[in-house]
Amino acid sequence: MLLKGYGRTDWAESAPAVNDSTMYDLASLTKVVAATTAAMILEEEEKLDLDRTVASYLPEYDQPDKRSISVRMLLTHMSGVRSNFPLWRDAKGREGYLAAMAKHPLAFEPGVQALYTDWNMLLLQFVIERVTGQMLDEFVTARISDPLGLRDTRYTPPALLRPRIAPTETKDYRGGQVWGEVHDETAWALGGVSGNAGLFSSARDLAVFMQMMLNGGRYGDARIVKPATIARWTAPQREDASRALGWDTPSPNSSAGRYFSARSFGHTGFTGTSIWADPEKGLFVVLLTNRVNPTRENQKIVPLRRAIADAVYTASY
Repeated sequence: MLLKGYGRTDWAESAPAVNDSTMYDLASLTKVVAATTAAMILEEEEKLDLDRTVASYLPEYDQPDKRSISVRMLLTHMSGVRSNFPLWRDAKGREGYLAAMAKHPLAFEPGVQALYTDWNMLLLQFVIERVTGQMLDEFVTARISDPLGLRDTRYTPPALLRPRIAPTETKDYRGGQVWGEVHDETAWALGGVSGNAGLFSSARDLAVFMQMMLNGGRYGDARIVKPATIARWTAPQREDASRALGWDTPSPNSSAGRYFSARSFGHTGFTGTSIWADPEKGLFVVLLTNRVNPTRENQKIVPLRRAIADAVYTASY
């Protein structure tokens, strides 16, 4: 396994050099590392039924146009929910967000097509918290991070860890550069803990997590989920879409590059992060950057992800 840091955490020459324990805001990698894995655990324990409606878990979401949305539709982004409305400007806290989302119109009828949206994983978070009686961060720590020995994987890192965290975007309404706090606006409005974003981690921790996924849910003495569960959840769910359950699979021009097999699974994060694993080759790649520093206009991460995936694959075979 190769773990290596490149460059510095910020543009200043005095900024710390990046290493394998530098912590990054994972952005949407939170969807798979935290929310999806939590849902996998709960399904195995028969506490979560993917074919039950969201409204059956969250009565507040029992609206005429939304009653047919199932948990499975959230995980495959087939719910019709859209998140292009800045609720974070006014809605605060879980109750406020759920109430506002319940009133917001759908983009299309549930089950008709796939539309990737943060609100799907936000709703999944609310379902998980209702089922477990725990905050998502508490469940993730107890059932994922602690068993795997993930020292850097956590929501809302304390101030003492700030020197190890790569800063992200400069936002005037946040008081300047966001550093040590979640970059995503929705997760920020929820206090830093969300199903769509908010998790921080390092390359060394995500290497353990991805090896666990390739090992069929086991790492060392820890068993997180069963091999059959991972195989089912990381497989494409429809012929006309690349989405698995929570995870994504390779598609033309995806960040998986040219060589990862069709059985591969992964995800990307807005801040410049990505993870991909190929179970056929026993190979995974973790790429953590803070490409939104100082602005989200930097799009160089798009070809870089593919280039890194290709380089890792060709170096391995």
